Amino acid sequence: METRRMERLGLETSVIGMGCWQIGGSWGEVGQDDALATLHAAADAGVTFFDTADVYGDGRSEQLVGRFVKQRPAGSVVVATKMGRRADPHEASAYTLDAFRRWIDRSRENLDVAALDLVQLHCPPSEVFASPQVFEALETLVAEGRIRAYGVSVERCDEALTALEHPGLASIQIIVNAFRHKPLERVLPAAAEAGVGVIARVPLASGLLSGRYDADTTFAADDHRSFNRHGEQFDRGETFSGVPYDVGVAAAQEFSALAPEGVTPAQFALRWLVDTPGVSVVIPGARNPEQARANAAAGSLAPVTDAQRAAVAALYEERIAEHVHASW
Repeated sequence: METRRMERLGLETSVIGMGCWQIGGSWGEVGQDDALATLHAAADAGVTFFDTADVYGDGRSEQLVGRFVKQRPAGSVVVATKMGRRADPHEASAYTLDAFRRWIDRSRENLDVAALDLVQLHCPPSEVFASPQVFEALETLVAEGRIRAYGVSVERCDEALTALEHPGLASIQIIVNAFRHKPLERVLPAAAEAGVGVIARVPLASGLLSGRYDADTTFAADDHRSFNRHGEQFDRGETFSGVPYDVGVAAAQEFSALAPEGVTPAQFALRWLVDTPGVSVVIPGARNPEQARANAAAGSLAPVTDAQRAAVAALYEERIAEHVHASW
């Protein structure tokens, strides 16, 4: 497994991490034993970065990750969590120091740690990113020892660029994948120049890039790929990267044909991200140990060739860009 350093975070992590939304909820049921086995399989395969959030299963994901960490050697993994989506209503005025303390203390309890490695604002209202008071509050939490570092998780590129103006920012989590190229234009270069880590989420476009789905594929009722295709519950871009399902399925078949022999389409998609300048860590989810091991294997594959990267770029321009590029 290759590793990469996030300068402002001050830590080196595996280039393939694990997103822990799937073991918390909104992806169908994953049992506790299966979730823990999946986390351990990822770590055994070299994954050292695990990303969760306080709202994934209303704390279930954090609790499972906390149990898992206790079973690993001390200091062997980095856990990032997120806060802010517990606000009701979800408005900028809710992002206060007192609220941060409540949310963070709940996450510390769920994870059973004294201090959180990395806390990210969880896709807050856009105006939050320009608020000096919000980032002063985050600095206070660092000074209090509740958190070691802070970052942001964003929906839009302009939000990421605004957040980069804050000198204490350690990381940006953003949707970037073979079907979402806009962050490559400005966000990734700017973050790299600033020494801010980039956490690439939704790297498989909610599974589209695995090439396993077709027009007749169905998803469980409690899976966001059923209930959020048009943004009914949260930002539409979180589901299939905002690509209309029929368009994505057809494009994914073409993408699958680009994968080299012996490499699955999903692994090719992950490797494409690993080799994208400015990306620090890629966080695919997994529902079982086999998926976790297959994802991790992408971290030791041969780099994507120039010809393959050009083919992915052409596919994006021809099939995908008109549906997503202007929106995020």
